Amino acid sequence: MDSPSTTRKLKLGIVGIGVGASEILPQMEQIPEFQLVAAADVNPRVLQTFRQRYGAKTYDSIEKLCNDPAVEAVWVSTPNKFHAAHSIIAANHGKHVVVEKPMAVTLAEAEQMIEASIKNKIKLLCGHTQSFGSHIRTMRRIIRSGELGRLCALHVWAYTDWMLRPRTAEELDITQGGGVPYRQGPHQIDTLRLLGGGMVRSVRGTIGQWFKGRPIPGYYSAFIEFEDGTPATLMHNGYGYFLASELVPWGGQNSRYSEIERAAIRKSLLDGSRDENADKDDMRIGGSKEREVFRRGAPGKPWLPNDLGILVATCERGDIRQSQYGLYVHSDEGTKDIPLVGGGGPSRRGELIELYEAVVLDKPIRHTGPWGLATLEVCLAIMQSAKERKEVMLSHQVPAPEAD
Repeated sequence: MDSPSTTRKLKLGIVGIGVGASEILPQMEQIPEFQLVAAADVNPRVLQTFRQRYGAKTYDSIEKLCNDPAVEAVWVSTPNKFHAAHSIIAANHGKHVVVEKPMAVTLAEAEQMIEASIKNKIKLLCGHTQSFGSHIRTMRRIIRSGELGRLCALHVWAYTDWMLRPRTAEELDITQGGGVPYRQGPHQIDTLRLLGGGMVRSVRGTIGQWFKGRPIPGYYSAFIEFEDGTPATLMHNGYGYFLASELVPWGGQNSRYSEIERAAIRKSLLDGSRDENADKDDMRIGGSKEREVFRRGAPGKPWLPNDLGILVATCERGDIRQSQYGLYVHSDEGTKDIPLVGGGGPSRRGELIELYEAVVLDKPIRHTGPWGLATLEVCLAIMQSAKERKEVMLSHQVPAPEAD
């Protein structure tokens, strides 16, 4: 790209200035190719903070934001139940769209989003999955190079404190896209599909809901088989008793909450003493915890098993997994610690670059609408399989993109 002074800027509007926006905003600020020009939300406090921080216009509805001719692309970061409706509104106004995961709550909604993007000739990008990150892109390059032979199996597992983080009412309703399968499934599924070629044949899964303080599933595990026979397993336990970061020597007790704090949160959820609305607002833009949670990371910080978890790719002649700053490649030649494509950086930066290149440079989108729909199909299949206790065959899968 050209220097910041000569680069064509992409004018961006954000709908929903919640925790997701707090997470992506630091990356938007660091990329000169983006200009934040507008935001929409129903929370007056976050609108005021956004307006003061960025000098941007603010609106109390997506319709008003989409009527702003300065907005070229809309970042949809509203609650899951609104993803489809808000994406379609933006598309119908001729705005390009990035939608947070999950793409939608149902396959029918996802299909309507794709139809709207085609009808209005806009770019639809399904964002916020770990598959945008340098670890995954580098791992994919090694697999596709064939230096370790063919891919034989994939395994990913996560132990997090996701269920202890503050939640709004819709996040505690599975019919509105709440719970670990909807909210965290896309991270692992999208990554496995990208590494495995995209075409998942079938799913056998289960979900778990065993903490009375949360009326949503906090666990899932599944076995998926690709069309070429490659197997993959995935698991996420979000109850926070044990954290996967403890499995890496440099991880220790690294977490949003300490072990003592996690125990106190469980108690407050059970006795009803936690003010979740206040805790949630603390993490939004301008909140007391925004900087601590989303702005404390420095460039070059070590990798930790976050919401994606620990990922191992097994090939004929070796295994690949994340290292502190790159990837470990275990082969007959020993263990090599190799650097990452592009030098690392958060997966959210990858979303922004893909959006910019698609809209401004007219490059192909890798995380397309059909790709997002296929990832959603696997999420839904895990829940369907858990309910019916049987293997679920899939019919909406698409191949992984050729480009890295």
